[in-house]
Amino acid sequence: MNFKIFNSVSVHYLFMMSTILLFIGCKENKKQESTDNSENAAIGRSPNDIIPFFQHWNLILGDGSNVGQALDYENKNYFYTASDDHGDWVVFKTPNAGNTHGTSNNTRTELAQLKKWTPMTEATMKATLKVMNVSTTGDARVASTYSVVVGQIHSADGHENEPLKIFYKKFPGHEKGSVFWHYEINTAGDDNSKRWDYSYPIWGYDFSVVGTDENTYPPEPVDGIALGEEFTYEVVIKEGMMHLTFTSEGHETKKFTKNLISSEYANLSDMPEQTKKLFVPIGQDGLERKEAYTGEGLFFKLGTYNQTNGKDPKVNKVWCSGAETHGGDIQKQYADGNYAEVWFKSADITISDDAISNTGYFEANDGLSTKTVYPNEVIPFMDKFKILLGDGKEVEDITQFEHKDFFYSVIDGTRRWVVYKTPNSGVTSKNSSNTRTELHEKREWLPEEGGKLTGTCKVMQVSISGDARVAASYSTVVGQIHSGEGHENEPLKIFYKKFPGHTKGSVFWNYEINPVGDDNSGRWEHSYAVWGNDMSVIGKGINDFPAEPKNGIELGEEFSYEVNVYKGIMYLTFKSENHETKTFTKNLISSEYVKKSDFPEQMKQLFAPIGQDAIERATAYSGELNYFKQGAYNQTNGKSPETNMVWFSGAETYGGDIAKQYENGCYTEVWFREATVGQGTPPK
Repeated sequence: MNFKIFNSVSVHYLFMMSTILLFIGCKENKKQESTDNSENAAIGRSPNDIIPFFQHWNLILGDGSNVGQALDYENKNYFYTASDDHGDWVVFKTPNAGNTHGTSNNTRTELAQLKKWTPMTEATMKATLKVMNVSTTGDARVASTYSVVVGQIHSADGHENEPLKIFYKKFPGHEKGSVFWHYEINTAGDDNSKRWDYSYPIWGYDFSVVGTDENTYPPEPVDGIALGEEFTYEVVIKEGMMHLTFTSEGHETKKFTKNLISSEYANLSDMPEQTKKLFVPIGQDGLERKEAYTGEGLFFKLGTYNQTNGKDPKVNKVWCSGAETHGGDIQKQYADGNYAEVWFKSADITISDDAISNTGYFEANDGLSTKTVYPNEVIPFMDKFKILLGDGKEVEDITQFEHKDFFYSVIDGTRRWVVYKTPNSGVTSKNSSNTRTELHEKREWLPEEGGKLTGTCKVMQVSISGDARVAASYSTVVGQIHSGEGHENEPLKIFYKKFPGHTKGSVFWNYEINPVGDDNSGRWEHSYAVWGNDMSVIGKGINDFPAEPKNGIELGEEFSYEVNVYKGIMYLTFKSENHETKTFTKNLISSEYVKKSDFPEQMKQLFAPIGQDAIERATAYSGELNYFKQGAYNQTNGKSPETNMVWFSGAETYGGDIAKQYENGCYTEVWFREATVGQGTPPK
């Protein structure tokens, strides 16, 4: 009897113990699974066991997701624990490319505070950390390359700018990197695209110290911080002032104070030289509102906000670093050092009882990177146009329309743009040999009535293949006036053209004559140089290019145009930073080419040899309905140059395969950030 009782109890006991051990084993395995990418992974402890303050934050991961409060949470790719000889750490890790959060171009694994507070309340954040990795690739000329932000103050209101970002940056081959902090202005007015940062060095350099070319780095900073070297920051907000303290063993303690409620950048004369060097060249030259961040809800952020991304530096020489991203493959980026990783030993925050919920910020920004922003939201005049795409598809209503191959919006780190993209060969309109992704104005107007079109753009790509002897090779049209009657010719085409191997290209505009009679085959164009050369400057051989224009425009360099037709006269204005403003006037209702003796030498050079030598009707385009066009009208096609040495450029088309053309640079791409259309106005 006693034996049976003992046996029953023993079996029950063994069953209970095996169940408990199995549960513990499963939990340990789960912990191990989420941290096994680190050799020093701390087994069985969550980040909140090491730094018990995660109840104050939402955690944003490198895949753009908001996982909420990370009280008992780990993720093997982004957020986990580790141990070394100096103790236990919380690891924040994120690749150069993945999905991001809000409107940023940059991935992050970062805490975002659940409450917000104003600059007049009291708030503090303190952390001790070490940066373990920054991206091993990038462009040394780009200020943000090889850097990571490890702490921030972010605004939840207004423009949602950042009065504080704490950076670490280290160039490849250097042992020591730099720690610096930024203040971003709270831009006056509704347009935040001209915002800029001012950078303060702590140990090493500030943000503005860059390389002379893609892989040439400045000297290593003498007083810098090495990867794996600990440092501490403390941020104290009190009565509108931000007080910063930075400490690290073996380095001088640094302190800074910044007023958050009264701007020092409210006038153009206040702009510092550093800003003129870094931000003005990319069009960011705004003024700050006088009261800076007064009255706005602010909140802390802490973690790994990777500043090195895969965007093309020609888009933006401050924030687009052209780093390796392996097409967004996270594991491949981690395998060859294309990521940022920061370990935190300790951290804490204190805030005033007056702090309020920051829910609105998360509601506005969660999932925003996957939200479609239609071109009409960037340039709200799409109701005035229809569009022809590079595959020949015509779309009448483009107010809620995009196409990822041809017509969509992007953000370059500072502002949104509308992208027009089209290959060398596809399907095009009935009277053209060239593909286009181009707006077509729905309203038609007589030159005597007039109209106005403006655009601020940058050409990001022209075909890299073609024939240098052909005038249209390597070029795209970014704006037009087109006739809707008669011969349906073009009294205006605005071109950008750049030869392979050149840094700078040319901007010019063409006037196409409206020939007398019914025969339009003899039509020709006259080309006017704006910056660089006109259309007639060509090469002597297929790959023999002329000299690069000294006053040209680079790919990715902004310029703007205004086309104002008023009472039959076309007034053109072209502007670009650091270039002379150019103006032109052309009569659209009275021809200057009514006799062959009126023909310009340029026409005789280009068009007479191919039999295009008609005279124009005396009244030019008078009485004909016209309309505007804007976008990317690719002039480089695959037709044989021997047929037409002006327009047939013999470029590579890969049999019309659009994806292959895009992959191999045989396309054109134009970005617009501003544009208007309307009635002509009296010239100034």
